Amino acid sequence: MQFSALNLAPDLLRGLTACGFSELTPVQAQAIVPARRGKDLQVTAQTGTGKTAAFAIPLLQRLLDAAKPALACRPRALILTPTRELAEQIANAISSYAQFLPLKVTAIYGGAKMGGQASKLQAGLDILVSTPGRLIEHMALGNAILSDVEFVVLDEADRMLDMGFSTDVLKLLQMTSAARQTLLFSATTSPAVNELSHKILKNHQQIRVAKTNSTADTVEHVVYPVEESRKIELFEQLLAEQNWFQVLVFTSTKEQADRLLADLQKAKINAAVCHADKSQGSRRRAIADFKSAKLQVLIATEVAARGLDIQGLDYVVNFNLPYLPEDYVHRIGRTGRAGAKGQAISFVSREEEQNLERIQKLIGSTIPRVVKPGFEVSNRASLLKNISRKVLGSRSNKATATSIEISKPAAKPKAKVKKAR
Repeated sequence: MQFSALNLAPDLLRGLTACGFSELTPVQAQAIVPARRGKDLQVTAQTGTGKTAAFAIPLLQRLLDAAKPALACRPRALILTPTRELAEQIANAISSYAQFLPLKVTAIYGGAKMGGQASKLQAGLDILVSTPGRLIEHMALGNAILSDVEFVVLDEADRMLDMGFSTDVLKLLQMTSAARQTLLFSATTSPAVNELSHKILKNHQQIRVAKTNSTADTVEHVVYPVEESRKIELFEQLLAEQNWFQVLVFTSTKEQADRLLADLQKAKINAAVCHADKSQGSRRRAIADFKSAKLQVLIATEVAARGLDIQGLDYVVNFNLPYLPEDYVHRIGRTGRAGAKGQAISFVSREEEQNLERIQKLIGSTIPRVVKPGFEVSNRASLLKNISRKVLGSRSNKATATSIEISKPAAKPKAKVKKAR
């Protein structure tokens, strides 16, 4: 289906054409029409399927259909996201779609100066994109008032719940118009997401574009078994042998990210890191350098798993498997986007085998293993079996020793010697 068939405002269609939009993706085809009609939606779709346009286009069209002047501090549409990177990306995307429209888009998030953001809010706006925590801070200062909000979008709602934003989200929604339209988008579904949807949506329509918690068909998955202590060595060898370029690497902790960065820099590999201890400016520069191919490797923690949209990203490496299986879906969603091919490579130590089993159960398929010569490692099941044998052997030896000890004939009592009278 073509965007031209949606009967959109000419200047909105002009903006979409300038952005290279022609045919709707499946999530756009299913969500745009009911959203434009004012229906509340709960949408579950894989990362990288065009979800931003799926909620932004009907939102922009509805704002145009009931045009009002932009007011200071009073947005008409609110989009909540879990991370600053995603907030910035969504605001940039919507600004591109609306480049020929008289609508103002503003993004606010942590890590940037409050004063500059307050000035933008007071200058007037139509659409506000924000992280929950930063929005609450601005509301406490009177810089943002939500009573005029007619449209609410929760993007990556599952991730917001994982990050503990449930209370903040509910608090913010209570400040918006009771007659608002609400759209809830997530890459995965869970009891917590369903519970939230029933609290905030009214007579909503559910849209599931792909199998629940599935990954894109365009992504090839592979696992490299390796000892934890040899992961850096394996990564550097694969980089050299397979000529990987523009590789996004996920670690589980900031310490692991910093350690990997130090080793790559020693090996003269252009790399940068993106995690919560880095300033917003530093993170923005790292992402910009990576997108412009100045960097070969970008190392990130879970904070970057949402919101990174890098055209032509071929490789995502899980240096460590995520603790939550759902986060695997979000991480690898950075590759294989919009129909392009991608590879998801995971380094799995024996200690991470259970995490791998949970991930495979979630995505409904077994991930192929590649054993790299020189990096062979026994799997966790074998390890547990060996431990069990040792434990049982140890118990058996103790039992035998005890048995032998018990079976020793009791010492004969010494014969009493009669004393002479």
